[in-house]
Amino acid sequence: MQVFEQKDIFRQSLLSWYHHEKREMPWRKTKNPYYIWVSEVMLQQTRVETVIPYYERFIRAYPTMEELANAEEEELLKMWEGLGYYSRARNLQAGVREVLEKYGGEVPATRKEISTLKGVGPYTAGAVLSIAYGVPEHAVDGNVMRVLSRILLIEDDIALPKTRKVFEGVVMDLIDQEDPSSFNQALMELGATICIPRPRCLLCPVRDFCAAFQEGRQEELPVKSKKTKTQIIPLTAFALQNENGEWLLRKRPEKGLLANMWEFPMIENEDGLKPADLLQKSMSLDAGELKGLLSFKHIFSHITWEVESYQGRIRLSGSAPEGYQFFSAEEVQQLPKAKPVIKIWEAIQGG
Repeated sequence: MQVFEQKDIFRQSLLSWYHHEKREMPWRKTKNPYYIWVSEVMLQQTRVETVIPYYERFIRAYPTMEELANAEEEELLKMWEGLGYYSRARNLQAGVREVLEKYGGEVPATRKEISTLKGVGPYTAGAVLSIAYGVPEHAVDGNVMRVLSRILLIEDDIALPKTRKVFEGVVMDLIDQEDPSSFNQALMELGATICIPRPRCLLCPVRDFCAAFQEGRQEELPVKSKKTKTQIIPLTAFALQNENGEWLLRKRPEKGLLANMWEFPMIENEDGLKPADLLQKSMSLDAGELKGLLSFKHIFSHITWEVESYQGRIRLSGSAPEGYQFFSAEEVQQLPKAKPVIKIWEAIQGG
């Protein structure tokens, strides 16, 4: 696909800006394909500022693929705790195990092979290939689509999967064959810092090439159809202690939302029951007087939890209810917990 005639000047302007203005990030100091793979997985739907300490801690804990492959899942989830989208961690570990088993510990250097690894989609494949190996491959994410939709006045709906192919073709036509790593990262950096939803056009190094800027339409692009309305689920969470001061938690199922993470009893409350009545009805537990903790929303990609949380003590003779276990405070601290549970636990510690 031919894009515009001044491709060489466009590349030069973009790369010159990137080399002078790029942000310092730890994964930009390495060509190790495993480390770059880790960073790209962590950066999916997560801000750079959030990722940096997680990345540094993760690489210290698992400096080689062998160490990640051999890690216990609960330990891995604890390392990922608070970063969200926990299937990313499981898929990364599974992919690393595939590299060790099928490729002798060498991350594949072709799109066909690397794309067979668990959790490696078109973007991650292109990012690792171009950044670690210097292969001129497209790495198209939301930032890249925003930048190129404005520069080339592309009005295709970026919410549609087929549209990604359009942008992949554009990148392959524009990409710097000598330095594809910097080119791909420069497009991402531009989209993250300058060509943002409300663009800072006067700071843009390539605005002279931007068709949307010339027509004053930059804030109209990219075109993105609205998602379907998310489902709202009212949940009541109970941080409950037994007479020994131990806390009641369960591990979520192996598959599905927040798989294998630990949580306090969290019960859907569609009927709007009082907390004590809900606990009695759902778990046959009597907590006496319950203390309100905090209310908050937790937004997933497709659902929103509206959480009301309470703390109390239960009078229980014998073992924990089926599917649950009691833990000391020290043990709870060590369990891998998702953000909603972390919020409740922090509220308890702060109270």
